[in-house]
Amino acid sequence: MKKILHIISSPRAGASVSIQLGNAVVSKIQETYPGSIVKEKNLAQNLFPHLEEAHLNAFFTPAEKRSAENIAAIQHSDEAIAELQEADIIVIGVPFYNFGVPSTLKAWVDHIARAGVTFQYTDQGPQGLITGKKVYLAVASGGIYSDGPMQAYDFATPYLKGVLGFLGMNDVTVFRAEGASIPVVKDTALEKGIESILIA
Repeated sequence: MKKILHIISSPRAGASVSIQLGNAVVSKIQETYPGSIVKEKNLAQNLFPHLEEAHLNAFFTPAEKRSAENIAAIQHSDEAIAELQEADIIVIGVPFYNFGVPSTLKAWVDHIARAGVTFQYTDQGPQGLITGKKVYLAVASGGIYSDGPMQAYDFATPYLKGVLGFLGMNDVTVFRAEGASIPVVKDTALEKGIESILIA
């Protein structure tokens, strides 16, 4: 049995390819690990605030010195980090927006990347503190970015693999449903993405 955290970042509900692909990944994990528990985090319905001065002040204030304002400002971050720490497997739905991740997902990343909590600096360099996790990215895009001339425009998957790895989550697998806006290709984009899912 595994604890699965499913991060949804698309606002398109049932029409979202990234949500459908993410759901398929979750289903495959449940088939592989019967009895697994799924916690869904919908960032489009429960928005994470973009970082403001109040959040940064709270991040860098020692816990014992935090004011009521600090505690309120840090709540989203603390909850998101606790969910990561609790999960064995993280599935992140990644709709491709203007060659990158949607701002909802970027805001979530900004709240989980905290010095002294999810990473630390040592004499040997930065060290991620969220370890022992398996991460699956369910990436959906209108074009094809896995290879070919548009590959250089994929700033979403390298960014997520980089920042998650920095936090200690280095075991990242990417599944793609791509070409959803290309005639002919779009008819089978999701199907091919789901067929590519292999849970190790």
